[in-house]
Amino acid sequence: MKNLNRVHLNGLRALEAAGRLGSLQRAADELGVSPGAVSQQIIKTERQLGTTVLERTPRGFEPTQSGRLLLARLFAGFRELDTAVEAAAGQTETTLTISVAPLFASKWLVPRLSRFRKLHPDIRVRLEATTELADPDRSDIDLALRIGTGNWPRVRVEFLLPQEVFPVCAPELAAQLSTPADLARLPIVRDTNSNLSWDQWLRPFGLSETMLAAGDTFTDAGLCLEAAIAGQGVMLAWQTLALDAIRSGLLVAPFRERIRSEFGYFLITSATRREAKKVSQFREWLKSEIAASEEGMETAIK
Repeated sequence: MKNLNRVHLNGLRALEAAGRLGSLQRAADELGVSPGAVSQQIIKTERQLGTTVLERTPRGFEPTQSGRLLLARLFAGFRELDTAVEAAAGQTETTLTISVAPLFASKWLVPRLSRFRKLHPDIRVRLEATTELADPDRSDIDLALRIGTGNWPRVRVEFLLPQEVFPVCAPELAAQLSTPADLARLPIVRDTNSNLSWDQWLRPFGLSETMLAAGDTFTDAGLCLEAAIAGQGVMLAWQTLALDAIRSGLLVAPFRERIRSEFGYFLITSATRREAKKVSQFREWLKSEIAASEEGMETAIK
């Protein structure tokens, strides 16, 4: 480890934090020093290394081509040091950090986490609710859960579940629906930010979205769901969004047909790090919950 004598450890910490977090201020907040101190550490360390690791851009720090490899190794090294300090301190609890979209977290994951806690009382879950895909190799994220097509580079991607869409509405509105064509007589609640189209569900019946009536619009699927529960119209929903509301009787899926969208649910982990036991345990539990949800959908939609 003679090479470490050439570079101060605090300087390497400053480089790693700034590269991972992308800004001086965020790195300073994490390290408990001023942004100026972080800047000076970075300049000094790059001089000691004889290479530029971070480029300054209007959006913050971006690693250079050579810096990207160095930062990945620094992150892995400091992560191992953190684990060693945790073990030396006799801490038996392990924190599992999960990046998850807010809607998926609130409508499906969080209501089920107590069951994971009962199975693994030594693991504390920390959720980071965001729609941005975190890089497991440049953050403290252990895994991410996302809906998409699965085309994310430089990470390990595991398919979990197809996204299936279907109409839902309050029971009093469902009583007015006998066939899909009857949807033309009811208001439709729409999410203006959604990538899903009613045509996906209507097309197999020879129908088109143009036949649907107007209704209230929102910029969030969670608000659309609440509007549907309140009886304001029919919404195009999917399993993890609407299942619990259907099982509780707040919503009804008036038709059995569920149509697969182009999207699916995926578990995302580091492609370079050895998988921790806590991640494997969460994956096993997650798959069992997904299977139970699918059984629940079959029962709820009759």
